[in-house]
Amino acid sequence: MFGRVMKDLFNNLESYICRFLLAAFVILLFVQIVSRETFGYSIPWGEEVATYLFVWFAFFGASYAAKMAAHNRVTFQFKILPEAFAKFSMFAADMIWLAFNLYFVYLSYDFIFNRMNTFWKSQTTGIPMKYIYLVLPLAFALMSIRIIQVNYMKLVKGVDISDPDSRELESIEEHMRDPRDNERN
Repeated sequence: MFGRVMKDLFNNLESYICRFLLAAFVILLFVQIVSRETFGYSIPWGEEVATYLFVWFAFFGASYAAKMAAHNRVTFQFKILPEAFAKFSMFAADMIWLAFNLYFVYLSYDFIFNRMNTFWKSQTTGIPMKYIYLVLPLAFALMSIRIIQVNYMKLVKGVDISDPDSRELESIEEHMRDPRDNERN
């Protein structure tokens, strides 16, 4: 039971984090606007914290996109190649992306814990900036795990993981090809 809950939590980690961050920064901005317009008072730290929440949202969203195989990439050239070569080329591209991510994890970790001035603090909240920048190694490490996970599912398990937009486009094209479907609906 506990193992299943932990597996579910890990498989949906980015989704949960992104939902929380999106709700938090939208609520914070809403409260900021109402406070400013109704009471003539602006929360001094509100916009800065909302900006940090949005940046964290964007980085974890990128990891979520990697999990869904939904990152933008140029793939039209693979349609004219043999399927095996296309799979190999996509795998090679993912391994280059993985290498970049792992190198970025190393660089961002080194920057945060070895090179960053410990006195750098957020302007209005006073939070040490290393906690704000911590999103970099966390999100890129998680994205690296998701790249490995997607390639494992595709190449070892044989699961077709295509991005949600491609699946939707294929279903629309299928629906348009068979005119009997239009008559039934």
